[in-house]
Amino acid sequence: MADIYAAIKEADPEVVGRLADVLELRASDPQQRDLRLGYLSRLTFAEGARVLEIGCGTGPITRSLAENPRLMVVGVDPSPTMLDRARELSRAFANIEFREGDARDLPFAGGTFDAVIYHTTLCHIPGPEVALAEAHRVLVPGGQLAIFDADYSTTSVAICPGDPLQGCAEAAVGAIVHDPHIVRRLVPLARGAGFDVHHFRSHSYDGVLDPGYLLTIVDRGAEALERDGRIGPDLGAALRAEARRRAASGEFFGHIAYASLIGIRG
Repeated sequence: MADIYAAIKEADPEVVGRLADVLELRASDPQQRDLRLGYLSRLTFAEGARVLEIGCGTGPITRSLAENPRLMVVGVDPSPTMLDRARELSRAFANIEFREGDARDLPFAGGTFDAVIYHTTLCHIPGPEVALAEAHRVLVPGGQLAIFDADYSTTSVAICPGDPLQGCAEAAVGAIVHDPHIVRRLVPLARGAGFDVHHFRSHSYDGVLDPGYLLTIVDRGAEALERDGRIGPDLGAALRAEARRRAASGEFFGHIAYASLIGIRG
């Protein structure tokens, strides 16, 4: 199964619309909010700084950055459908602009930005080396790079050996992630692109008290298994129902490890 985000411009608009809903659901999760505010707080900005978010999707990180009125924030994404949603949700902000573009061929001149953000983006990009080289190009000397991504190889919803829901988690990762191990290569990738890495740390995310986002992982995995003919619709429905039974009874468990990196353009 191929990562739908890696070719999202060609994806069915209805499918992209559902992905957009998931992005907004994830952004509203209190744990996810705390994680993004934690790593973004490590960045320092002068008055009028220009910040670029690459792979902005519906724009939750762009909006979070734009809450600082001292900044001019630009979000770029290859999906017109995502950008339409981003513009709709950002109408209250005067300091946001959205542009269509590919992370590996950014539509900006060199030295345009003071900071570049990749929030759960690099794991979807074939050729992350090229994307990071583009980030280096569009940053001013001394500009800041922030990366936050998931170690999707750690994704788990299993509560026992052989848990059938784990197959959904693994199928979802195969369907929505190009490189589930990219977090483990972030430091050498950033250094190879010319950045001095000043910060790297791992973060834990769980779906114990609020399983909403991880339930979407189960749903997308069951859908992928059905689409590939590996299970029938009855089993797919049963797996989704079991995930919700666990959530309702307080038995649901889910986990994904994340990592954040801050680098400076040399």
